[in-house]
Amino acid sequence: MPARITGLSTRLITVPLLRSWGSEAPENHVIVTELTTDDGGTGHGFSWTPTIGPQAVKALLDNDIAPFIVGLEANAEIVWDQLWKRLHEAGGGGLTTIAMAGVDLALWDLQARKAGSSITGLLGQRQESVQVYGSGVNLHYSLEQLVEQAQRWVAAGHNAVKIKVGKPELREDAERVAAVRQVIGPDRLLMIDANQRWDLAHTFRALDVLGEFGLEWLEEPLRADDLWAYRRLRKHSPVPIALGENVHTIYRFRDFIEAEAVDIIQPNIVRVGGITPFRRIVELARANSIRVAPHLLPELSGQLALTLAEAVSVEDVEDACFEKLGILAEPSPVRIRNSRLSSTGRPGLGFEFAGKQPGPETAVPDSKGNRIEYSNS
Repeated sequence: MPARITGLSTRLITVPLLRSWGSEAPENHVIVTELTTDDGGTGHGFSWTPTIGPQAVKALLDNDIAPFIVGLEANAEIVWDQLWKRLHEAGGGGLTTIAMAGVDLALWDLQARKAGSSITGLLGQRQESVQVYGSGVNLHYSLEQLVEQAQRWVAAGHNAVKIKVGKPELREDAERVAAVRQVIGPDRLLMIDANQRWDLAHTFRALDVLGEFGLEWLEEPLRADDLWAYRRLRKHSPVPIALGENVHTIYRFRDFIEAEAVDIIQPNIVRVGGITPFRRIVELARANSIRVAPHLLPELSGQLALTLAEAVSVEDVEDACFEKLGILAEPSPVRIRNSRLSSTGRPGLGFEFAGKQPGPETAVPDSKGNRIEYSNS
């Protein structure tokens, strides 16, 4: 008899970023999940959001998802499809899929642990290592701070880097991109991310000015759901167009791909709902010869990247991984050396988050003295 789910518990960890992402995003939120089965198995997963909705995600998991999944067969693919249909009334993606990731990741963790394997080993490792590119949420940095960050990326051995653009004056964006290009030299890849700050007319003006710096891609210059504008942009852009961190379903990725509106897709494994939909989206992209570059969460996306048929680059925002934020009780499941990421082979997903606290809500310092806030279910 297949194992069946007997329970799901959650707890919220909020941790300040070592390098603030600006006044609107000074911290990150991780909703840790623990799933149990009737054969004594336990799976550990998480949902994640840097700004909006951590309490809403936790409430969705506690009040709507947990009661529904109890009694279901502990199979990630089966549970995901049933749960997505169940939650669709509340929205096909966004908070719903972010919450679903907490269940999906726990189920994959459970399966890998039962197999005595890492998630990379369970899914089949195809890459010995993958490239990591240096990234930063740095639009609020001064020019001097931005240059210093680029120098750190070069010293770390990164062969590709990404910076934010979207200053009020295009002249200032050009000055910053030029300065970073000068630091990293002509041979390293340089990507820019506008984080939906521009309209179509400004994007074309920006490409006229910034395109001369040899850009690998322009990321998300327009509102992420404006398919019409992206289709027009990609048709005329001299720079490859990347998007996907704010696209939540395979159907929406299909729309952008079929409209020939994107060159590189960037699914965030948590935002799309976990490993199950992420793998489906990657296969869709591969069938249409579209490049993939997973968004953020290198300790998770890096492990999945090692299982893909085609090599991809993994994003590592400076000092923002779980290990550096101090929320892991055990070593990271990945190792980054000389701009290459490899697996350490830890069982399951390899995440052991800091343990539960005695009270309903408290705050404790981690080993580096950072205040980490916890809220237990």
